Amino acid sequence: MVTARNDRELSRRGFMRVSFAAASGLLVSLYLEPRFGVAQEGVSQSQAPPARKDFPPDAFVNIRPDGKIVIQVNRLEFGQGVQTALPMLLADEMDADWANVIADLAPAADVYKDPMFGIQMVGGSGSIAHSYQQYRELGAKTRAMLVAAAAERWNTTPEQCRTEASVVHGPGGRSATYAELASDAARKPVPANVRLKNATELRLVGKKVKRLDSRAKCDGTLKFGLDLDLPGMKVAVVAHPPVFGARVKRIVDDEARSVEGVRDIFEIALPKGSGVAVVADKFWPAKQARNRLKIEWDMTGIEPADSSDLWARYKQLSLSPGAVAVSKGDPKAMDTVAAKDRIVAEYEFPFLAHAPMEPLNTTVRFDGDRAEVWAGSQFQTFDHIAVAEVLGLKPTQVTFHTEMAGGGFGRRAVPDSHVQREAATIAKRLRGTPVKLVWTREDDVQGGYYRPMHFHRVEVGIGSDGLPAAWRHVVVGQSLLMGTAFEAFGVKDGVDASTVEGAADTHYNLANLHVSVHHPKVNVPVLWWRSVGHTHTAFVMETLIDELAMRARMDPIAYRRKLLKPEAKKLLRPLELLDTATAVWRNRLPKGHAVGVSCHESFGTGVACAVDVSIENKRPRIHRATIAVDCGLAVNPLTVESQFQAGVGFGLTQLMAKGAITLKNGMVEQRNFDGFVPPYIVDTPIAVDVHIVPSTEAPTGCGEPPVPVISPAVVNALARLTGKRYRSLPLVGV
Repeated sequence: MVTARNDRELSRRGFMRVSFAAASGLLVSLYLEPRFGVAQEGVSQSQAPPARKDFPPDAFVNIRPDGKIVIQVNRLEFGQGVQTALPMLLADEMDADWANVIADLAPAADVYKDPMFGIQMVGGSGSIAHSYQQYRELGAKTRAMLVAAAAERWNTTPEQCRTEASVVHGPGGRSATYAELASDAARKPVPANVRLKNATELRLVGKKVKRLDSRAKCDGTLKFGLDLDLPGMKVAVVAHPPVFGARVKRIVDDEARSVEGVRDIFEIALPKGSGVAVVADKFWPAKQARNRLKIEWDMTGIEPADSSDLWARYKQLSLSPGAVAVSKGDPKAMDTVAAKDRIVAEYEFPFLAHAPMEPLNTTVRFDGDRAEVWAGSQFQTFDHIAVAEVLGLKPTQVTFHTEMAGGGFGRRAVPDSHVQREAATIAKRLRGTPVKLVWTREDDVQGGYYRPMHFHRVEVGIGSDGLPAAWRHVVVGQSLLMGTAFEAFGVKDGVDASTVEGAADTHYNLANLHVSVHHPKVNVPVLWWRSVGHTHTAFVMETLIDELAMRARMDPIAYRRKLLKPEAKKLLRPLELLDTATAVWRNRLPKGHAVGVSCHESFGTGVACAVDVSIENKRPRIHRATIAVDCGLAVNPLTVESQFQAGVGFGLTQLMAKGAITLKNGMVEQRNFDGFVPPYIVDTPIAVDVHIVPSTEAPTGCGEPPVPVISPAVVNALARLTGKRYRSLPLVGV
């Protein structure tokens, strides 16, 4: 019997379990055997490790006696809208009264693992795509059990019953609410198979539904991980080494300990090197004390990174082929192309920080034989295990609460769980006292885990028809997956698929395509940035394709449609829709304005983009952006629109004049938003129109696909205004 939401040690009873407790109502649990996969394209299912088959069941649906229906969301909510979209899927199949639906973020537990990735996580734009079938089946099976309970009560058949708005209706005008039927339904067997609704039967899915968390965000009642305040809680900050991997040699902390409210100062181990933890009653005294620390650092054996040296090294590497990602056609085709028919292009992409608005944080309470954790985690499984490991506990001895998070962009999905490890290490010393670790903005901007810097060298040979006859492409950049749990199925023959995705697997029909990659070792921690490799590969591909279209004197949309493979429907359909949606304004641009176009497919979603750009004060001014997207069935079109509008803004980060992380003698030169400048409102489009290709196909990702298309579209417009090509980001002037 389940008596409380946090009772996770349940017996294992097959595919699905239903239990009932008087205080809790009907609890429905589902186990789906996960199919391990990866976020990046180009990694086959056969490369994945085998899935575990011993996941215990846990509650997804709770029908309370008051009629409220609590739906557990197996993801982190940090702005993408899954706390509304996933409950919509379940509630629609269940015929639940939407006005009585409550969404709750599920804690860390095996049952909440992503059915595709095999871990509980948010990433790869897979939240809706991977849980679409899972949540629909949950809703349909719950409904079937409620109907069966009603039919038995009325001595009739389920076929004679219907459901609507959390009520079962039977023959002779009989009716019963879901809450009234919950106890009887809990005793019913779980159906092995259920019929899912067809498109015409759906009441919620496909409709614009306001988000369940909107009001709480607007009135300030919604609490994030940073807002957590437990009785007796202490706050900790950590002084990290100025050069990645350095160790503490000597600490002078007399002045720091004199700050009122400081409780402890001590050295802690980090994934690489060590740091100094400062614990105080509140955040401000902890930070002030840290500022007064005098730390001598040991740099022995560390090679400090320097941006200028790295660019020279990367450029030299690009002059020779690396590990082969794809080799198609004649490898010597380029040699037969005349110099006048060649484009040789070199691209520079610097390190980029994620800089989520809510600083990184984790709260841990360790009582010796048990621990409790509160964190806005993208990788609950990894973070849960990491805390248990640090504390010397089994994962079953650690309760991990998923908190609301203020942005992530990949930064809260860290394979080494360094923030959680730091927090657990501190809590272990403060046994019995809850401690909240806070990374300040400066900690995050200077603390590593950046999008890797990349250098691309591309040679394009142009045929007599204006189409590319040969394409030779070398990418240089650190691997994201080597040395992580994802290496076994994300790296093959020395090629990290996440580095070349969007180029090696391009949908353009390039007969002689050769892509290779170098993965240099650099003393800078790196991490996937929103849309991962597509951020830089799409920029390279789409600016070069646009340059080819200009040389061929063809319309940029028509050129792309001609060059795309016939099977590239996910791009052809958005391009067709974009052409129609922008036909009027593209042909009526004011003087000094130009249109820029791009398209790209990532995470199963095709996106086409057109922007209206002028130049103001030597910076691009984006007057309008029109997006056409093929994402399969749009579960909540309102969320899709907001995802693309926000993704366009985020994608402009790599264009900003100060949007780069640079290193000098191993130290990061930027500290906060004064040095690493995000897009301001004036940098973003005045209007963003989103058009969704009608579809009944299963949903694909929407969180990351808007990011790759905006930057190339803007610089393609600038090229038409200035006659120059922009290959080094960020833009320092137009």
